[in-house]
Amino acid sequence: MTPRLTPVRALVVAGLAAALAGCTSTGATDSGTASPETAGAADPGSETTLTVYSGRNENLVAPLLDELEAAVGTSVEVRYAGSSELSAQLLEEGDRTDADLFLSQDAGALGALANAGRLTELPTDLLDRVQPRFRDAEGHWVATSARARVLAFDPAQAPEVAEMTSIDDLLDERYRGLIGYAPTNASFHTFVTALRVDRGEDGAREWLEAFAALDPQAYEGNNPVLDAVDGGQVAIGLINHYYWYARVPEEGADAVDARIHFLGADDPGALVNVAGVGVLAGSDAEESALAAVEFLLTDEAQQYFADTTAEYPVVDGVASTTHDLAPLADGLAIDLNSLDSLGETLALLDEVGLT
Repeated sequence: MTPRLTPVRALVVAGLAAALAGCTSTGATDSGTASPETAGAADPGSETTLTVYSGRNENLVAPLLDELEAAVGTSVEVRYAGSSELSAQLLEEGDRTDADLFLSQDAGALGALANAGRLTELPTDLLDRVQPRFRDAEGHWVATSARARVLAFDPAQAPEVAEMTSIDDLLDERYRGLIGYAPTNASFHTFVTALRVDRGEDGAREWLEAFAALDPQAYEGNNPVLDAVDGGQVAIGLINHYYWYARVPEEGADAVDARIHFLGADDPGALVNVAGVGVLAGSDAEESALAAVEFLLTDEAQQYFADTTAEYPVVDGVASTTHDLAPLADGLAIDLNSLDSLGETLALLDEVGLT
């Protein structure tokens, strides 16, 4: 893999250098985080290639994944595509896959592989680096970052959104034509899947039909939804938190009219989802794959997610130095593995006319 000489790369390299400077004779940093250069790295002379299937956007994670060769001591090949697409391909390939590591945008795709027995159990010391809610209960995957569903709103049109506690508060005639959403976006699909898991098929259909009856405005993605709220075209938008946090430093706080509200309740609209990683069962490069997982959980990698993508780090003690992220609430109490039923979600959205 050819390293990209970007500012972000420089940030990560500097972090890795700092980690090495703080190493003790056992390879641990002063903070207790293992150095990615030493922890589990394969023999530098090995001809093994670590093959990564990444469902995360290349523009977001390539600067970080470019550091894997140094971290794991082997050559690295990365294939980028959608998380659902790659999960389906891995299920089809089975034992024949060349993939060693799966980096997913959401827990549902990881859950599909875990439920099919395609991910190996991770070592306890890796799993214990994150809170239980950020890992598979059976130890087959671990989160690398977290994100929350939020309501973006125009305080001039709908200041009351700041007091909402449930997505049911949106089902009011006053919001007819004034709610934006992204029907083709994976994060919206995951929200609807959580709605189905939480309320059952009938309960989810009832909410979606009521939502559709209010003539919500469809956009191509979360950023266009935020644009519409910020420009006053709609009063409310359904998005993930980091779109707003990325917008504010880019344009300046005074230039962004939209605000966001975390529902902060045991409600589908308060879903906290994760990006995560799992090692493929039967991998020929398991040692390197485990070293890669360890790298993604180092303070340096977690700082990258917190500062560059405005996501929530999943390792305690790491906080963004760029974004003033609100404290992350518990959100909806749900087994994230249960978010794997994308096909049923898409069928239901088509049935109620929200595709």
